[in-house]
Amino acid sequence: MGNLQPPMSTDTHTKPPAPDASARTGAAPEGLSRLIPNRVRWWPRKLGYVWGPRVASALRKRWVLLRNPHATIRFEGPVYLGPGFSLHMPDGGEFIVGPNVEFRRNFRAEIGSNGRVVIGANSYLTYDVIIACSTTVEIGEGCGLAQATFVADGSHRYRDLDIPFKDQGYDFRPIKIEDEVQIHSKCTIVSDIGRRSVIGANAVVSRPIPPFCLAAGVPAKVLDYFGPEGEEPPELAGTRSDRSG
Repeated sequence: MGNLQPPMSTDTHTKPPAPDASARTGAAPEGLSRLIPNRVRWWPRKLGYVWGPRVASALRKRWVLLRNPHATIRFEGPVYLGPGFSLHMPDGGEFIVGPNVEFRRNFRAEIGSNGRVVIGANSYLTYDVIIACSTTVEIGEGCGLAQATFVADGSHRYRDLDIPFKDQGYDFRPIKIEDEVQIHSKCTIVSDIGRRSVIGANAVVSRPIPPFCLAAGVPAKVLDYFGPEGEEPPELAGTRSDRSG
């Protein structure tokens, strides 16, 4: 008798075998992954997040210097210039940045002929930060300026009813943001901020904020003090927060 093997199916509607997980996810098959060294598999990540951004930052830095030979621009150490970094200095001015400062994306500074912007070491400016300066804007070391922060040393005049608003000019005052200040998103800063103070989101700082204070609101008001005893601002005299931030 011949071999007793089952006949081959003649069903033309037989389903094809289901694809394995690697085909569904687009990942490399397990066997292929083992053939690719770990260091090779990390290349796309390093190219996209390390090498590429470093090269792009260096090119932006060269372009900024080339475009503004009439201005004083100094990057004093390694500085990262993210996409959209822009300096508008048609009439000169100064822009000085300490080491290890990070401009993440869409930073812009508009600096007049007598304007001077100084940003201290280890500070970071996240997204869409704008600085407008005709006198001086000083940002200390270790400061953080969050998304859509606007810093300006001029306030537009508006009280003269006989002159159109746009023709009334500005009142200028230098701005100083001391070391380790943290400014949260969408704040407008037109006055000084003391050391280690924290500014809540959406605040408008139109009057000086003392050191070691939490301030928020429009206009910004001191809500809490967390600094050394005896240095409280007058409105919080005798108080000191023990709450953790």
